[in-house]
Amino acid sequence: MNYIPKVIDAVVKNDLCIGCGMCVYKCPSKALEMNWDEYGFLIPKLSGNCDGEGACLTVCPFNPFPEQEVKTENELGNLFLKNTNQYHPKVGRYNGIYAGYSNEFRLTSSSGGIATYIFTELLEKGIVDHIFSVKESNQDGFHYEYGICSSKEEILAGSKTKYYPVTLATVMSKIHVLEGKVATVGVACFIKAIRLAQHKEPALREKIPFLIGIICGGVKSRFFTEYLAGKSSVIVENIKNPEFRIKDYNSTAGDYAFGCFDKNANQQKTIKMRTVGDMWGTGLFKANACDFCDDVTTELADVSLGDAWLQPYNVDGRGTNVVVTRSTFADTLIQDGVEEDKLTIEKLPLDRFLASQQGSFNHRHTGLSVRIKEAKKKNHPIPPKRFGNEKITLNFKIVQSLRMIIRQKSLDIWKMTADSVSFDKSMKNPLKQLKFVTQIYHYRREIEKRIQKLIK
Repeated sequence: MNYIPKVIDAVVKNDLCIGCGMCVYKCPSKALEMNWDEYGFLIPKLSGNCDGEGACLTVCPFNPFPEQEVKTENELGNLFLKNTNQYHPKVGRYNGIYAGYSNEFRLTSSSGGIATYIFTELLEKGIVDHIFSVKESNQDGFHYEYGICSSKEEILAGSKTKYYPVTLATVMSKIHVLEGKVATVGVACFIKAIRLAQHKEPALREKIPFLIGIICGGVKSRFFTEYLAGKSSVIVENIKNPEFRIKDYNSTAGDYAFGCFDKNANQQKTIKMRTVGDMWGTGLFKANACDFCDDVTTELADVSLGDAWLQPYNVDGRGTNVVVTRSTFADTLIQDGVEEDKLTIEKLPLDRFLASQQGSFNHRHTGLSVRIKEAKKKNHPIPPKRFGNEKITLNFKIVQSLRMIIRQKSLDIWKMTADSVSFDKSMKNPLKQLKFVTQIYHYRREIEKRIQKLIK
């Protein structure tokens, strides 16, 4: 009998798949493969005979029915990050929080270059033999994919951020034939999938001894790349080597550009991201699963890296990282980097780090209750969440509801038109409405803060 894989029935059908591909690795009957869906995301599809046992679901980061010992990131953190000395409910377990950059790799990276520094140190110190990271793809229909890097040169060739769907399935299929140990980089849900796999298969803890987490604002559809290329006057068929974070050293950290090569013109065309509007706070082209993730800071990695979106770092166009160390070895790597003059680092107070990610905390923690309520109305099962119980104002509910509508609308419209001009025209009024209600929310929130100060 051929069953429907449980990960498809419980996760994919409820639009909670993030495309990590760990289910493909875990499936004992090899009945799953990753492929594009209608909205430009990678999802598992049935390709063989399913045994119906449900191993695929046990490693899914959005499993609605997890085992109690791995119920949330809290339980997983207790299992994998025991040697930490500090804890905060919004940060998870950690040892140290820093801001800084790599003296060697800063200018060739999307942010401060500390990820590239860590990769090279892990290889050169013999801690691992390979890195699973995102690099240029040779597959038709793909710009990027997870690949295996085994040298500094390979790491440098793929050192920048790619806001493009990728899957661990491309590399996890090789994990047991690859000699030596592996470090892996990923966003929060991908890191969680690896931890779940390590829980089910303890040998993977030794095989993958180090995880680098990237603090993420949301996984984007392939449509995001196609839209930005269109804004740069490059048609979909001619997109080559898209770059998502082209720095302007003479401007601010947020004033970066998108660029890609036009195959026909054989030249790179670019556009400043500030000219296309807010692509993150609005939720455009974002995966639905991201709206049910409450891990803002990649809590389950050995080290978490993000952008320092706060003064004075954000005025420096060369880029600066925020760094959260969660294992003793990760903290040692950072301290050694400072002593050897490879890193320029300073400690970052907890409240400053929290401020750097405040937008994500507002949306993914405070606003989570709105999305959970909507999912329950549709009888969609939701994974256990640690947040979503906060009381929120009517204004904030309206902002969250509009973001949900705009997220889906952006995918529907691009699916129909695949044209940036038509897309902008169709999205103009919904985005205006969102901007208006967001301004009202911020205005009223500021008034409430002032009143509270007067009362105190």
